[in-house]
Amino acid sequence: MKITDVKSLAIADVKVIKFGRFNDDRGYFTEVFRNSDFQHHPGMSVMNGIKFLQINEAYSKAETVRGLHFQWNPYMGKLVRAIKGKIIDVGLDIRKGSPNFGKIVGYELSADQSSGDNEWIWIPPGFAHGVVVIEESLVEYLCSGEYSPGCEASISPLAKDIDWSLCDNKLKKTYDSIVSTTKLMTEKDKNGHTLASWKASKDSDNFIYGKR
Repeated sequence: MKITDVKSLAIADVKVIKFGRFNDDRGYFTEVFRNSDFQHHPGMSVMNGIKFLQINEAYSKAETVRGLHFQWNPYMGKLVRAIKGKIIDVGLDIRKGSPNFGKIVGYELSADQSSGDNEWIWIPPGFAHGVVVIEESLVEYLCSGEYSPGCEASISPLAKDIDWSLCDNKLKKTYDSIVSTTKLMTEKDKNGHTLASWKASKDSDNFIYGKR
């Protein structure tokens, strides 16, 4: 795998991993994941010991909103990339006691086939994850835990108490314009927790800053 760059977003636990493609007149070839590179790359220490146990794929029409989802028993981190299309991927810190509790970061992922590289974003356990789809998209998730029904919850993308101060303003405007008008969001997601109601829930004690 040709990892060309690793960068942190405004919350350092969230990483963007850029990897190269080998292009020729036929198209391109790339390794999208190699475990040893993830474990030993100097910029990837945050992922030491992470094993991926489940792979999810989601096809979404433009203006689809998914999330903000998380689970425990087991915890699930997500490594996300766009195979087709363009999305905004967001991670919301839900770890009680974290200096960034309630703050959200986002990043635009796209799948330009003519580009010389592509990107993953790593949303670790302790973060609620969401996707807002700018154009028709196919998205792949490598998950560090298997799905656990009954041990999952969500924060509503419409929650007014999310702190957007660390997020790019242009990205937030695009996010808001889709979230506020779309018909492609489930009632379950729309009616998820606010930050206040999540913090008051007993389940929130499963996410304590500094505790693994």
